[in-house]
Amino acid sequence: MSLCRAPSAFRNNRGFSLAELITAVGVFTILAMIGVPRYWAAQPGLRLNGGARQVLGKLMWMRSQAVEENTTYVATFPTNHSLKIFNDTNANGIADLLEWTETMDIWINYPDVQLTWSGNNPAFNGRGTADGNTIVTLSNTSGSKTVTVNRTGNVRIN
Repeated sequence: MSLCRAPSAFRNNRGFSLAELITAVGVFTILAMIGVPRYWAAQPGLRLNGGARQVLGKLMWMRSQAVEENTTYVATFPTNHSLKIFNDTNANGIADLLEWTETMDIWINYPDVQLTWSGNNPAFNGRGTADGNTIVTLSNTSGSKTVTVNRTGNVRIN
């Protein structure tokens, strides 16, 4: 077989026609016009879920650290978008100078999510139980989610 007699699939390699290209661009444009608005409409709900999961994760971490170190961990809410966690070694409920503290700002990752709380400040002791019931409500334009801490130390999203 010589190179002059290549199979027909290789001889007639012209590319796309203009009609095929316009059809493909049209189909892509229609799909983009449907998908992009739905994507943008879903963003606030995704940010709300992410913020609730971040708060849930920090509260569960506090509980595990309290059990591991057999001490008390307390969370306070200094602003409507931050959570301050500290190791309350002297059990006075206030972050003193020598106690470890960490502040988590949920607006870094979820800028439109605000939080409010009711009940006691969440405080976990060395047994993993909480000092009282706490409800943390996170909200934005898509609605609200609540993170609850009950006396047994159970933390969950409602």
